[in-house]
Amino acid sequence: MQAEIEPLIRSAQEGNLSAFGSIYESLFPKVYRYVAARVGYGPEAEDIAQEVFLKAINSLDKFQFRGPPFISWLFRIAHNLVVDRVRHMKSTFGPMVPLDEALALPDAQNVENQALQALDVEVLRRALGRVSELQRQVVLLRFIAGLSLAETAVAMNRKENTIKALQHSALAALRRVMHPIISEAALR
Repeated sequence: MQAEIEPLIRSAQEGNLSAFGSIYESLFPKVYRYVAARVGYGPEAEDIAQEVFLKAINSLDKFQFRGPPFISWLFRIAHNLVVDRVRHMKSTFGPMVPLDEALALPDAQNVENQALQALDVEVLRRALGRVSELQRQVVLLRFIAGLSLAETAVAMNRKENTIKALQHSALAALRRVMHPIISEAALR
């Protein structure tokens, strides 16, 4: 992805606002989904996602191609803003919205599929509430925001091997906690 947006970044650094607009249009949905999965959908998530891009454009002259990839740099800004906002709201981390919105699940063909998708999303939402903050962050960045291992590592300021281990442990923990949740949901 870095190679695809690098010319736009360079152009935006030279003052071309339409180039930054293209970056915004390309990356806003990913940033918004990440933020929304943390703070909830709606105006709060929109404000934070907008603030991410405002901070990015105001700091664009400081971005260097020798450092972290742009998308990782952008998600580090997003993470820091979410942490600040959550701290300010004196809330705890965790999924606070239906993940079907965050995951942008495709529309179902029929009611049965919709019900199964809703059950799956609810199970995943509850399971994510039972894993560690670092595991939750890896899952959100990798599978909701769609970052690569390398991009996630940079965004979380960790080594790639650490991210691999966190992802592995997160998925194992999710499997462990989802089994009782699935069983409980099936009894309803």
